Amino acid sequence: MTTATSSSDSSTREYERRWWILTVLCFSLLVIVLDNSILNVAIPTIIRDLQATNSQLQWIVDSYTIVFAGLLLTAGAMGDKFGRRKGLQAGLVVFGFGSLLAALSSSASELITTRALMGVGAAFIMPATLSIITNVFPPQERAKAIGIWAGVAGLGAALGPLTGGFLVEHYYWGSVFLVNIPIVIVGLIAGIFLIPESKDPSAPRLDPVGAVLSIAALSLLLFAIIEAPTQGWLQPKILGIFAASLLLGAAFVIWERRVPEPMLDMSFFRNPRFSAANGAITAVFFAMFGSIFLLTQYFQFVLGYSPLETGVRMVPFALTLMVVAPTSSQVVKRFGTKRTVTVGLSIVAIALVTMAFLEVDSGYAQIVWRLMLLAVGMGLTMAPSTDSVMGSLPLGKAGVGSAVNDTTRQVGGALGVAIIGSVLASVYGSKVSEFLSSQGAPTQAVEAAKGSLGGANLVASQAPNPEQAAALLRIANSAFVDALHWSVLVAAIPVVIGAVCVFLFLPAAPREEDLREQGVDFEAEHG
Repeated sequence: MTTATSSSDSSTREYERRWWILTVLCFSLLVIVLDNSILNVAIPTIIRDLQATNSQLQWIVDSYTIVFAGLLLTAGAMGDKFGRRKGLQAGLVVFGFGSLLAALSSSASELITTRALMGVGAAFIMPATLSIITNVFPPQERAKAIGIWAGVAGLGAALGPLTGGFLVEHYYWGSVFLVNIPIVIVGLIAGIFLIPESKDPSAPRLDPVGAVLSIAALSLLLFAIIEAPTQGWLQPKILGIFAASLLLGAAFVIWERRVPEPMLDMSFFRNPRFSAANGAITAVFFAMFGSIFLLTQYFQFVLGYSPLETGVRMVPFALTLMVVAPTSSQVVKRFGTKRTVTVGLSIVAIALVTMAFLEVDSGYAQIVWRLMLLAVGMGLTMAPSTDSVMGSLPLGKAGVGSAVNDTTRQVGGALGVAIIGSVLASVYGSKVSEFLSSQGAPTQAVEAAKGSLGGANLVASQAPNPEQAAALLRIANSAFVDALHWSVLVAAIPVVIGAVCVFLFLPAAPREEDLREQGVDFEAEHG
């Protein structure tokens, strides 16, 4: 009897401090989301100090993403089985250690390896944060908590350039990794005292075959998406990797449907609340990562802002997202999930289309309201969609559910950067190449200038006279803006498709049986 009372008291204390728990989880989330974007502004310095080649530079950025996304499903399943707090704490330790090693790297190869190690840590952190929220908050408060979580995720993505710009301008490139360590330490210490342990009491045995298949399929998919813009989408090597990824993905599905104790129950996808919401998340992160990729270049190369100035100008986007995402639960209560997410995706699409009217000389006032409109749409989409995913699963499967949700974010983001980057490179490169070729420029100069707007600036600085330099910069800026127009219109296509699918398939409200099952599970755990 004493044991039962003690357990009940412990659950009560956990419930009472749930908002403090959420704060710790958001801190843990912030550090890994920041790392997705903070590195970009340090790239020029890394090139100089580590003599990194273009190929090495790409792998410095992408090794983190590929390992992170590839391990998510496995990490989520392990958290459900062995304990989500254990997974979170282990992930923080690995991430912090990887950050320290990354800051001390003396070569590009070392940095690639340490970034991959950080990806291992991030894969355990992210699903743990969301699954712990699902288990700590009752169903009637979960949407609000997930809204705050989603707002912090968006904040981290937007604050990355600001934080990185400040650190690089005042310290050295390794500081973009060292900044992670204090956050990790706070998360570890606070987690020991605040975060309760939770696991799935009926968790299946580990599924090593399923784990290997999922890691291989996701890693190859991300590799192909990332490499395709530089090597060519229709190159035999890229097509072969895509094919291998699809075959391994199909093998994973077949295996999980036949094995008695699957890592991921495929029946989850028969629930439209789960599958349609994941589709919405993929679409919105496609747009988010792709548009930030475009706008950070537009700010720096076309409008001439420094990395820090660029980061500052992304703050309204972050603040708007921070306000809208947590309050989206109130909108859902009034209008339902289907209408809220459909409207959210529609607003994102409208914001992207309006960006097609930006020009070379557009002022910041013409840009900022478009950024804020984009953030409103994302805030109305991310939090309700995530709540739909997590609310459609038994509490015991929160880790795997969170991992699926996080995987769609990473894949959507990677697709956004890759596809939009390909469109940008194709339109921009053809126009700049045509101009320079007509001027009789050397092949080396043509290749450098058409590769990026930064390359065009470098070629212009070496031009024989100021008139030629000015002409090249004028053409390059115009070509970039034209490419931006086509890119944002392409980005809007999957968002519109997502809005239609959500309207057709996403239920307006949770299923009664899901609410009942989660309510029973929560009461059983918290007394």
